Amino acid sequence: ISGSEGVPDQQELKWAFPDVSPGQKPFGGRVVVQLRRIKKTTASKIILVAETKETEKWQNMIGRVVEIGPLAFKNRETMESWPEGSWANVGDYVRVPKWGGDRWEREVPNEEGNEDPVLFMTINDHELIAKVTDDPLSFKAYV
Repeated sequence: ISGSEGVPDQQELKWAFPDVSPGQKPFGGRVVVQLRRIKKTTASKIILVAETKETEKWQNMIGRVVEIGPLAFKNRETMESWPEGSWANVGDYVRVPKWGGDRWEREVPNEEGNEDPVLFMTINDHELIAKVTDDPLSFKAYV
């Protein structure tokens, strides 16, 4: 996976992470992450088969935290916050594992009346890999 520094295009960021309810609130120490939407375009006039597009979509590793469970980022024995505090907050862009977690789609109407899927995943708080500090749209996963 690679990314670059810089400020993301706000219109592209809004398209990649639209305001859509995940329809779920996590229990315990789980976190709900909205995965970045992937544009279905062709590069260099190479048409990708549907299976390749689906693979790229589901192996996306950049997301935005949208819900945090009541026990996330806390010691499970004492229920007190860890000394370093929460390592992710709602609205943060994060890197998540390529595989694992519980993933689902929500349909959202777009301007043309079609529906573009928005992907979400629920993972345990300790499975978050990193906070994204560079442009979240610049990261590319190699499949």
